[in-house]
Amino acid sequence: MSGHSKWHSIRHKKAAVDAKRGKLFTRLIKEISVAARLGGGDVDSNPRLRTSVAAAKAANMPQNNIQRAIMKGTGELPGQTFETVTYEGYGPGGVAVFLEAITDNRNRTVAEIRHLFSKFEGNLAESNAVAWMFERKGYFSIEAGATDEDSLMEVVLEAGAEDMESNEDSFEIYCPFEEFDSVRTALEQAGIPIQSSEPTMIPQNSVKLEGRRAERMLKLMETLEDHDDIQNAYANFDIDEKEMEALVGG
Repeated sequence: MSGHSKWHSIRHKKAAVDAKRGKLFTRLIKEISVAARLGGGDVDSNPRLRTSVAAAKAANMPQNNIQRAIMKGTGELPGQTFETVTYEGYGPGGVAVFLEAITDNRNRTVAEIRHLFSKFEGNLAESNAVAWMFERKGYFSIEAGATDEDSLMEVVLEAGAEDMESNEDSFEIYCPFEEFDSVRTALEQAGIPIQSSEPTMIPQNSVKLEGRRAERMLKLMETLEDHDDIQNAYANFDIDEKEMEALVGG
């Protein structure tokens, strides 16, 4: 899971820049609105909304913005109608790519995503072409100085986590998606601050890339994640950490 974990770290560093540009807020507002439309505006009874609101608060989104997004989703305020869609494709070297998007215009979005794949030596595929290669999990990042490893492991394992990795900057925790809420609750009750958390898709196998293919794959991922309609981009590439850092300027 090391390649996937390293990409996570790079993404979250980039998220701080996105937040300053307002891009992260835009994505979070879309997700909150869709979650409220599909499951209602009550955070306590709507797990998807609870997760998206927690992410918004972690990004320091003002409460007023969160409430407005919820009210747009429930129809209490006027706003655009968004829908959740997924796209699947292949990147350089046959890397599997799974995308989650929120759009108000399916035709526009699919045309733009198809163009991005072709631009970076990939191609858009049919539904279910690669989805089976990924498993939905819960992901948490805890700042390294927030707690000690043994205490953290005891808390999260008891709550249902199945894997924890540590690096210089953070502890990264993975759990079955069904245990996402219980792990988050356990961390909160233990007084351990959560740096970031999200449902994610973990690849079950990986494709090793290096050189030009690695460079093109990372450019594809960065470009897809910069697209206004893409909420999450997942892929099963495996790139050496030092090469990855050099390629993305990390």
